[in-house]
Amino acid sequence: MDLYIGLMSGTSMDGIDAALVQFDGDTPTLLATHGQRWPVPVVNRLHELCTPGANEIDRLGRMDQLVAIHFAQAVKALLAKGPYRPEQVRAIGSHGQTIRHRPEQGFTLQIGHGARLAVETGIDVICDFRMKDVALGGQGAPLVPAFHQAVFGAPGKLRFILNIGGIANISVLPGRDDQVLGFDTGPGNTLMDLWYRKHKGGSYDPQGGWAASGFVSEDLLGRLMKHPFLAQSAPKSTGRETFTLAWLELFLAERPPLRPEDVQRTLLEFTARTIVDALLPQAEGQAAELFICGGGIHNRALMLRLYEMLPGWQLDSTEALGLHPDWVEAIAFAWLAKCFINRQTGNLPAVTGAKRPAILGCLYPVD
Repeated sequence: MDLYIGLMSGTSMDGIDAALVQFDGDTPTLLATHGQRWPVPVVNRLHELCTPGANEIDRLGRMDQLVAIHFAQAVKALLAKGPYRPEQVRAIGSHGQTIRHRPEQGFTLQIGHGARLAVETGIDVICDFRMKDVALGGQGAPLVPAFHQAVFGAPGKLRFILNIGGIANISVLPGRDDQVLGFDTGPGNTLMDLWYRKHKGGSYDPQGGWAASGFVSEDLLGRLMKHPFLAQSAPKSTGRETFTLAWLELFLAERPPLRPEDVQRTLLEFTARTIVDALLPQAEGQAAELFICGGGIHNRALMLRLYEMLPGWQLDSTEALGLHPDWVEAIAFAWLAKCFINRQTGNLPAVTGAKRPAILGCLYPVD
């Protein structure tokens, strides 16, 4: 059996997704999954590290190790769910935890110490998937469109895959490998999660219920929609350091106070509009198939808004294509690990802007 483990912790920092995957060529079979929440103190320290501050190198070094230890715990819990042993797994593909994403400055940084993870699990680890693409002049993101094409592409049929994590991104799958496009559309859950965290204390707005209780401020929405990232042409990618709570609060300070729930509803509308504004030009005004994955699919208020804004489109979960929406990204990083082992390229220059296709990742062997 050709077994791989994919590990994903996204910009939402809501937890670790671990997936045990068997591949037949590019076709994945999901054998086991494990979801593990980050402990609150760890989340707080990760949030602090994402904001420039004092003593960053020491804090980074400590968190690099700690994230790897939590990843290892997730791997062990995953394997405990079935009759699988570490020596049966060819490799772990670890996304790591993004702390900075600055492709315009030539770097991106994900922590989760690969060597520590290999030692703790007894399994070879492949990580740092984004760095080679950035070194080749690319964005290093999004990397999932190549995987989406491999598993979701349909000859002669236009499909869109929408991943709503902390940041939202789309993959445009026109049916041919050489025509695939993809880019970040802007914030997914990140601003909504930050605002909810500030006012409610939880990590996210369950099913978008709090947002649904509010009203859109067209004034605030109009100012948010002027963010320069939204006007950039692809290739483009972004991160939580671009769409921050401090950025939002600059606008809130300029006008009379809004009810917190109205801000939350406006942030939901901001996410929905930036997604739709990215999709429609790629579809050239035609209704198309849109399959959704990522944590945002559980925000019922956001899903309802997308249905309303895309009349005539076929909207569904990626489960309709055979993969549960909660595990698509973790499976994608298992696939990228498989590509590394088989010496296959994992990036699409048309998506990331890299100078050429490249084998992505760095290997940290157990021995």
